[in-house]
Amino acid sequence: GYYADRWKKMLIANTSPTKAYFDTSDQDPFCMYNYLLDITTWNKSIRRGFIKVKITDYAGNTVESEMNSEASTFQQYKRVKILTGFSQDIEKISKISLTFSTKTLIGPKHKLRILQMNLKSLNNPER
Repeated sequence: GYYADRWKKMLIANTSPTKAYFDTSDQDPFCMYNYLLDITTWNKSIRRGFIKVKITDYAGNTVESEMNSEASTFQQYKRVKILTGFSQDIEKISKISLTFSTKTLIGPKHKLRILQMNLKSLNNPER
């Protein structure tokens, strides 16, 4: 990776529009498109785990988010904001799928009931 502070003077001094991606993937073209997932859950008991997001456009193209490294805690009627990234950008989303995982092999499977959800593009906030 490249350290952002080494590029700051060049990016600020540049008069033409410049896109900088501070999260990168390991595959060409290496840029990551960030989204903020804002969800409110409905479960009575506390759930702790990971959310994977899959978005699909109207042509059927699908992209899946990179797994967050830290687990989130979900409580009844409490909002949780999760930063998630995708290796490609989907302009017009037709479908959003969420997968909840505790990453444990032993123990019961738990569901996460979603009361409200909002997915916002940070690269294109007008969407």
